[in-house]
Amino acid sequence: MIQSYLPNKFIVLCCALGVLVTSCATKQDVVYFQNAKSFETVVDTDTFKAKLKVGDIVSVYVSTLDPLVTAPYNIIIASGSGGQLIDYLIDVDGNIDYPVLGKLKLVGLTVEEAKELIKKKFSEGQLLKDPVVMIRVLNFRVTVAGEVRSPGVYPVSGERVSILEALGMAGDLTIKGRRDNVLVIRDFNGTKTYTRIDLTNKEVFNSPVYYLTQNDYVYVEPNNSAISGASGDIRIGTIITITSFILTTALIFVTRN
Repeated sequence: MIQSYLPNKFIVLCCALGVLVTSCATKQDVVYFQNAKSFETVVDTDTFKAKLKVGDIVSVYVSTLDPLVTAPYNIIIASGSGGQLIDYLIDVDGNIDYPVLGKLKLVGLTVEEAKELIKKKFSEGQLLKDPVVMIRVLNFRVTVAGEVRSPGVYPVSGERVSILEALGMAGDLTIKGRRDNVLVIRDFNGTKTYTRIDLTNKEVFNSPVYYLTQNDYVYVEPNNSAISGASGDIRIGTIITITSFILTTALIFVTRN
């Protein structure tokens, strides 16, 4: 009787130990926008535009009906492919050093505002008539790290990118990524902000970090199952030790009885 009882008890104990070290992801842990209703319509009124920061590298191209007139402002440097338009670095004071116009303070401006500023400077100096100014941020990139399929630094070709697009570029979150506490670290001229968002809630679209800016850092922390997995070797070793002790004790008890 005792011999048949002990193996059953042992099996139950082992199962209990297995449950303690195993965690399962639920639907509430992994589904995005859970409170979005069917056929619900929300009008996007967001007017977010990224602003230029210290350390940004911008390309500025000016054109008019007469290319010769704008040549002094579109400096071309020799390169392996024949020639390349010169880039401008926004310095620690927030300025670029632009031909003829001199120092231009661009930090804190949107791309459109920077275009209007340059047009205004040309107009004030009566240098160009009705110029077309094109500006591109050349170092617009975001970093996505943590529990995503392809962590890394991703360049952005447009003027803005949403956090959902950035996560998509990184292959989306793994099943072990925590979706309700994604961290966005933003640096604007030496001042860092830390904002957490919940991807399982549709209110993410109203977050101030839904649209990312240059050099934003997105971190997806691991959920409990990932943390358990990371310490799996230690847990397995502990389980083996405990199991061996129980089995040995049980065998000794059975042998003596």
